[in-house]
Amino acid sequence: MLAIIIYAFGVMYSPGPANMLALFAGINGQGWRAFLYCVGVGVAMLILFLLIGYLGSEIIPKEYQSVIAVVGGMYIAYLGVKILKASFQKESSTAKETSVSFKSGMVLQLCNPKSLVAIVPIVTVQFPRAHVEGGQIALWSLGLSIMACGAPSVYLLAGARLKKAAMNPKVMAWINRVMACLLFYVAYRFIFNV
Repeated sequence: MLAIIIYAFGVMYSPGPANMLALFAGINGQGWRAFLYCVGVGVAMLILFLLIGYLGSEIIPKEYQSVIAVVGGMYIAYLGVKILKASFQKESSTAKETSVSFKSGMVLQLCNPKSLVAIVPIVTVQFPRAHVEGGQIALWSLGLSIMACGAPSVYLLAGARLKKAAMNPKVMAWINRVMACLLFYVAYRFIFNV
């Protein structure tokens, strides 16, 4: 069960479109409207977790879950490599003026491919391994979607309170490196706990 949380944290809290929009909204001082954007991201993740969580357990036969775990583990390791490589590239961030809302957060997250990267391995591999089924899928989906709401919220807070640090490429590089290490750990667990 810890692997589910570590994987979700590593994917959800690494920089992506939803998190970067929240960061820039915080830098631009958008306040509560931007927090509603974060709630929209969480609601979208809840919808996707519930939908894929209940359908995924019915669609994917148990004999294919090992293959999915190995392929998923390799993909997670690939994401870790991409994030780690990006952390060594020199580029500076600039605060873009963006207006965010609940609706924009929900629509963005429903259309964000990173959502499926987070959800599919959890519901097709990790849930069955942890014997998460029935009503537990709804409980885990709720908890993980709250965690998903927390990711852009952290970036929003960082943008609002730590403007200089949030825009510092060195700080973001180290955050990316930590996230990459978490993804490598999860990839290892996916592949070798088959």
